[in-house]
Amino acid sequence: MSTTETKMLIPVTGMTCSACAARIEKALNRAAGVTGAVVNFATEKAEVSWDPHQLDSSGVQQLIKKAGFGIGEELFTLAIQGMTCSACANRIEKVLRRLPGVLEANVNFALENATISGVAGATSMAEIVTAIDNAGFAAVPPETVQTDTSEADSLNNELRNLKIAILLTAPLVLQMVFQFLGFENLHLSPEAQVLLATPVQFIFGSRFYIAAAKSLRNGSANMDVLVVMGTTAAYVYSWYLMLTLGSEAEKVLYFEAAAVIITLVMLGKYMEARAKRSTTEAIRQLMDLRPESATVLRDGEEVTLGIDQVLKGDLVIVKPGSNIPVDGLVTDGTSEVDESLITGESIPVSKNTGEAVTGGAINGTGRLIIEATAVGNDSTLARIIHLVENAQAGKAPVQRLVDRVSAVFVPIVVLIAATTFTLTWLQFDDMGTGLIAAVSVLVIACPCALGLATPTAIMTGTGAAARAGILIRDVESLERAHELNAIVFDKTGTLTEGRPQVTALHAFDGNEQHLLQLAASVQAASEHPLADAIMRLADERNTAVQAVEDFASHTGSGVSGYVNSINVHIGRRGFAAQHCHDLSFGEDIATLWEERGNTVIWLIADGQLTGLIAIADQLRDTSRAAVSQLREMNVKTILLSGDAVRVTEKIGAEANVDEAYGGVLPDGKAERVINMGELGLRVGMIGDGINDAPALAAAHVGIAMGSGTDIAMETASITLMRSDPRLVPGAIEISRATWSKIRQNLFWAFIYNVIGIPLAALGYLSPSLAGAAMAMSSVSVVSNSLLLKKWRPSDHN
Repeated sequence: MSTTETKMLIPVTGMTCSACAARIEKALNRAAGVTGAVVNFATEKAEVSWDPHQLDSSGVQQLIKKAGFGIGEELFTLAIQGMTCSACANRIEKVLRRLPGVLEANVNFALENATISGVAGATSMAEIVTAIDNAGFAAVPPETVQTDTSEADSLNNELRNLKIAILLTAPLVLQMVFQFLGFENLHLSPEAQVLLATPVQFIFGSRFYIAAAKSLRNGSANMDVLVVMGTTAAYVYSWYLMLTLGSEAEKVLYFEAAAVIITLVMLGKYMEARAKRSTTEAIRQLMDLRPESATVLRDGEEVTLGIDQVLKGDLVIVKPGSNIPVDGLVTDGTSEVDESLITGESIPVSKNTGEAVTGGAINGTGRLIIEATAVGNDSTLARIIHLVENAQAGKAPVQRLVDRVSAVFVPIVVLIAATTFTLTWLQFDDMGTGLIAAVSVLVIACPCALGLATPTAIMTGTGAAARAGILIRDVESLERAHELNAIVFDKTGTLTEGRPQVTALHAFDGNEQHLLQLAASVQAASEHPLADAIMRLADERNTAVQAVEDFASHTGSGVSGYVNSINVHIGRRGFAAQHCHDLSFGEDIATLWEERGNTVIWLIADGQLTGLIAIADQLRDTSRAAVSQLREMNVKTILLSGDAVRVTEKIGAEANVDEAYGGVLPDGKAERVINMGELGLRVGMIGDGINDAPALAAAHVGIAMGSGTDIAMETASITLMRSDPRLVPGAIEISRATWSKIRQNLFWAFIYNVIGIPLAALGYLSPSLAGAAMAMSSVSVVSNSLLLKKWRPSDHN
């Protein structure tokens, strides 16, 4: 290997035989920039050498993926300390992407964290931390990041320093005011100005000098460089005037300009930090729901354990008013539980024996004993926190464009300032006038607002959505949701209650009890909601369930098995027709039931039609309101169901959807969703995340309805934490509101610079006013984002 080559051992996934290894080798070796590649099928690794001038590790990854295989990846998450603007974030990203094995690096300035994806085994946390440290910043594991209390202490320290800086700067500002009002003799002596300005410049302003030095040492420039250049120029020039003009200089010094700029920037940073802290309030509230300990029954004794010591299957005691520490089932007790911060449901929910509870919910007045079913990272609350963090940490495509602008922003501003200084000096033959104009240009130009425009809106928007019970997986899902113009609903459990009930039985031999016994015996092995309805009726009628043999589930059609040697098939008409030659004598009854909105289940025993079962599922009280809201938003509504056409059309009419189609199997739903997309519609699919998985995957945005089950959270782009169809338009609303805020923020971020820089260059802005404008640009962007905290789904306001 030559000294200019990079060599790496890359784990490859998806190979099934040596032919796969040969195919990857061939694809790599013929690619431009690759100097050698050997793929070992046994170890599932590829040893690749390439020219770093033509290719990087990300490019090698793409070559392997294009060949149809994957790469073993590791994900690193770090908190970053010391960033002062988006230019810092951009610089860290560049440093990280140059590391061998790093595939992607995203640094979020607003959240002050970094997410790095790397080839498994090719890089380490230590190497990443060292690279960030060498770039002039500090990287720490997220679990060691300062707590909410220490965050508050840090803000208090900033406030204390700000107050002292204001006290020192105030006399300088009063001097400016008196001079403006015509009291020329009311000014401080040069010595007094030096005594007041110097501590502000070099004690409270030291943070800007340190950050600027780190930035320049790494070959880039950020906001701190602009502040340091501007204030130092004014401070040093004031010393020059004082030394050359003596006592006559007291009226023309610029110490106050330097001090005011630093104080205003400190004020802006303090306000920005407070506002940024508010944007992460949703995550903090969720984390606060996690208790540190739990009372567990062990060997008949009540034992208090750390939450990480609680095991699945433990019996946990939850006292009135306490947070429920784990997901579980109530084994004893009755209470009302407040789940508002988890599901967005403001009304406490009654919980009785056998019912599920979610960790993090607040117990009411009753004492509960809960059997733990999920603990630690497997709990619903942990997955919710992960989803919200993931959505807030991502970068929108528009942010990547802003990052590219920010990367060249500071050098361009410095060039404009230098040009302004030269032209103004030549025009007025006064170095001081040129210097002040250049300082104003340097100070008003700040890339911070650009860096905060997108992430603060996303953080606040996804946080508001989470409080309402809407979990958005990532930034891409948030972006796609605001484009939706068609919503496809599943029927059972989505528009309907999802708790169907048997409304009628018809046994053709007159023995309804035997019909119910056959149906319940086979359905006992099924988890379908219709099976639950049959099992509940069997329990009510004390019908004995028999053992079933050779049980089989036929997706979207029915189930089958042997009960006491009787070959039983239960399902929809089409499924029944495959196992019985004559269904004609059941058609009239089935048609009548379907016209009344019932789902008809056909039971075939040993090839003969034995009976029919009518099952109805009531429309949710909120379904009509949800459809009405979507219509007002110009979103088309479609109902797709595997149920009979007449049943689906009746439910569709009750819900007032635009179109309703029955008899559509899971693959057919996906095909229809794809066809709608090909017609130009942006389609959102709402289902339960299990049977509707193909359609959810095919949709522009997949939305899982219900209680946030494992499969729903894993597969859906958006998960609705409670079964309320009104959250569907709510998800679109918050997406649209967030993207509206992003556009507004980018407007304000750009407008400050577009208007301010020319005014400063032409001499219409003083350094003090420029400093105030710069400080307010970031504050206005973050404050505008915080308006999203007030958002609630429109039907819940």
